[in-house]
Amino acid sequence: MGVTRRTLRLGAFLLTPGYHVASWRHPTARADGGLDFAHYRELLHTAERGRFDMFFVADGVGIRTPYRDADELSRWGRFLQFDPLTLLSALAVHTTHIGLAATASTTYNEPFHIARKFASIDHLSAGRAAWNIVTSVTDAEARNFNRDSQPDHTARYQRAREFMEVVTGLWDSWDDDAFGYDKEAGRYFEPDGMHVLDHKGEHFSVRGPLNVARPPQGYPVLIQAGASADGQDFAARWAEVVFTAAQTLDEARTFYRGMKRQAAAYGRDPGQMKVMPGLFPVVGRTRAEAEDKYAVLQELVDPVVGLGLLTQLLGDVDISGCPLDGPLPELPPTQGSTSRQQLVYDKARREGLTIKELYRSLTGGRGHRIVIGTPEDVADLMEEWFTDEAADGFNVMPPVLPQGLDDFVDLVVPELQRRGLFRTEYESTTLRGNLGLDRPARGAAAELPLSTGPVQVQE
Repeated sequence: MGVTRRTLRLGAFLLTPGYHVASWRHPTARADGGLDFAHYRELLHTAERGRFDMFFVADGVGIRTPYRDADELSRWGRFLQFDPLTLLSALAVHTTHIGLAATASTTYNEPFHIARKFASIDHLSAGRAAWNIVTSVTDAEARNFNRDSQPDHTARYQRAREFMEVVTGLWDSWDDDAFGYDKEAGRYFEPDGMHVLDHKGEHFSVRGPLNVARPPQGYPVLIQAGASADGQDFAARWAEVVFTAAQTLDEARTFYRGMKRQAAAYGRDPGQMKVMPGLFPVVGRTRAEAEDKYAVLQELVDPVVGLGLLTQLLGDVDISGCPLDGPLPELPPTQGSTSRQQLVYDKARREGLTIKELYRSLTGGRGHRIVIGTPEDVADLMEEWFTDEAADGFNVMPPVLPQGLDDFVDLVVPELQRRGLFRTEYESTTLRGNLGLDRPARGAAAELPLSTGPVQVQE
């Protein structure tokens, strides 16, 4: 038997009306797309036509923009959207192959809720659900859940680790063949096929069992995006897809290899973890056309929004008193995303950017790699990162929707296929099958060592 060639994995990270902070002002954008089911359905059909592995819906449980007043908030134009699990349940019946990934927080949910909802979506989609696990990073979210501020970084991850033990334990409540529905014998399920969790821990007391049969995929695919020491440790133990941000090939390669080593230290097969950096592509049939598309978006950036975005990416550190034409100052620690704060700070220092130049450089990719050019230019970068052990694939962040996704599917995907880097047809009807991930046996999660925090891995 021949060796199957490794190929790219692609996620469509579809933040309506586009990933660029000014996308809602673009002439072709659907500014009201976040509340239009037909809009999401068409985007999903486009991504499935492009043979994407998954459709990724980001979410927060509060208006996360660091706005000062209603006037500033009114300039952002991107905070209204459906609850992602509700949306994916509706979208599931309109597709057949593409994976359906939604964000849900371990800080502002209970494990039984999450286990039941994602198991349900996995059944409704016949095995295409994925959970993007977040701990949440803003006080705006905390204030909607009986708190004045978010728990500190360490406390959020401690809760998240126990949360995962409970959720995976609940997904293991039933053997795969527990439900026989034997009418003649009068037995709905086999008693030996039921497993009561009876978890009692520091944060949760959950008896179980879950009132949903074991998901078709065993567990929905687990995605995680934190890149701090705690985030990487959490991903090494639990994540099957790691969503990350990197500006350079060297950064991406270092992160990729480090994550694979950390997964191996937990006794996992590193091949069962797919590292997928974010990519913000602006595609034109010529480089000049692509640059013109980007320039149009940049001209639409409101300076108030640009500075607000930078504040958010710095973990809500207030820099409003600093001169815009001066350098970014030394930053205090944040209880927000420590890894994103460091990435932005390093970018400012590496490129010698003023605060104004820095926020303008972040309005598109927000710390993710931006590539502006022809389909060949975009494919060149993707191929280089893929072949040089910096990525297993990419989460594609179209700058404006639907145009940006159309451009990628119609122009870049054929180029990737021509190079033999990407599928021409789906390999499976489940997300695990298309990502090349094994289906976990019941109890698989409990067999790996538990984590209490970051571990040291020898280079």
